[in-house]
Amino acid sequence: MREVVAEIDLSETSVRDLNTQLHGVASQINDKDFSILNPNGAHAVAAGLTEALHVGVEGHVGYYCAGMNQEAIIEIHGNAGTGVAENIMSGKVHVHGNASQSAGASGQGGLIVIGGDASARCGISMKGVDIVVGGSVGHMSAFMAQAGHLVVCRDAGHNLGDSIYEAVVYVAVVVESLGSD
Repeated sequence: MREVVAEIDLSETSVRDLNTQLHGVASQINDKDFSILNPNGAHAVAAGLTEALHVGVEGHVGYYCAGMNQEAIIEIHGNAGTGVAENIMSGKVHVHGNASQSAGASGQGGLIVIGGDASARCGISMKGVDIVVGGSVGHMSAFMAQAGHLVVCRDAGHNLGDSIYEAVVYVAVVVESLGSD
């Protein structure tokens, strides 16, 4: 078990203050573990991190959680809204529940793990990210995927890989239909 340096309660702290604290901490301390409590669907939690932090989010998050991540390990112990780990550059984002649409959109590197299902457009415009989905993905997943890997442990919806370039997609069970181009 990791030792937590700080617990930040979003019922008492704004998301802006949380993100400011996470951005400013890297040069100030050696141990960089955080636990975010009571996210209650807040948007843009732990967005734009550029340091090797470990951030545990205890609950469900809204839109664009862990967006633009570089180097951080972010674990969401709940479900994630639209655009989780959008434009990830490196590091790891692990959603222990389900993810809404556009998970990993435009991801350029790093790893995204979704324990449950991901909705429509998972991995849209992938540019090098690796995404593993423990459940199923919705329609138009891997749309315009240019590089990286999408691994789906269950089913994929309609139009999988529409306009795909050089990305690789693995599906364990059923693909409803492939996209064109």
